[in-house]
Amino acid sequence: MAVIILAATPIGNLGDASRRLIEALATIEVIAAEDTRTASHLIQALKIDAHPRLVALHDHNERERSAELVELARDTDVLVLSDAGMPTVSDPGYHLVQAAIAAGVRVTALPGPSAVLTALALSGLPTDRFAFEGFLPRKPGERRTRLAALAAEQRTLIFFESPNRLADSLAALAEAFGADRPVVVARELTKLHEEVRRGTAAELAAWAAGGVRGEIVIVTGGAGEVAASLDGGVAGVLALTASGTRLRDAAAEVAAATGLGRRELYEAALRARAPRNAAGAQSPRP
Repeated sequence: MAVIILAATPIGNLGDASRRLIEALATIEVIAAEDTRTASHLIQALKIDAHPRLVALHDHNERERSAELVELARDTDVLVLSDAGMPTVSDPGYHLVQAAIAAGVRVTALPGPSAVLTALALSGLPTDRFAFEGFLPRKPGERRTRLAALAAEQRTLIFFESPNRLADSLAALAEAFGADRPVVVARELTKLHEEVRRGTAAELAAWAAGGVRGEIVIVTGGAGEVAASLDGGVAGVLALTASGTRLRDAAAEVAAATGLGRRELYEAALRARAPRNAAGAQSPRP
């Protein structure tokens, strides 16, 4: 039986293509690619004289295409490529791997470049415990809810983001996590115009408002010690109430997501919003 091979491709600099990747591209006859045009350009750019069968494997067809690829892998090796980095990491491949495991077809990997780990290493934030959250939701309300649930997370957090949504996401992050939460934006990693911008959530939200281009990774510091976790949880509760959630319901939701006490969150959020209410701001429904 042959094998399905998940292959990491360069995230920017072609010099990061491994020898094993180059050998696989030169010899394997079937390549499942997120974008077949990108795969062809990669083969040409690496000056490889090969003409494999290219099969499109993307978000819209992966479930249907996986069975076909698993059957092919019973007779010939199948190389799986995303446009950049490792397949399955916010890219196609997950359903294929599931199907292969269920069918008893072997899956292996050619490790290599990773935007997640590269950004984490460059961030200067703690690397001993971290969580990758993929892309934030596009809709503002869903994004606020996701961030509110993460506000008290003590691990370093890593997100992918579109340059068009970066400013809005950083502003939402500052609202949910607190304006002073340490944040790093890594842009165009390994490319000519690579940039790693460090600051607080509020500072980077203001910077991104001027417009940012390129491939983006956001890294945020965790909530830290227990006291800071409560502050982060309160920020999450207030972010939910700002979008119309009742205070009691918001406290219960953040408590369930973080393990903090519901009553503690509720009472701390009441105290936190008291100055705004005294100044005449409209109070959210309890």
